[in-house]
Amino acid sequence: MEKITLLCFGVARDITGAGNVSLHLRPRPSVADVRQQLIADYPAFGELVSFAIARNEEYADPDEVVENGDVLAIIPPVSGG
Repeated sequence: MEKITLLCFGVARDITGAGNVSLHLRPRPSVADVRQQLIADYPAFGELVSFAIARNEEYADPDEVVENGDVLAIIPPVSGG
């Protein structure tokens, strides 16, 4: 198992109750795997209209592989004004 830590901002922080969370996944998970586990651990993420995951300060594609040492962040939906 690999421990992945995600930074949480905005509503993501409200859902998790913390500024970061750790998930335990198989080695070299994809961003889609991270997203799926996040929803399993925190079902409220499944109720959001959308949220993205950034990898090393860039929006990540679902098929990208998460490498050891990557910095991941949950990018919650934003509203314009």
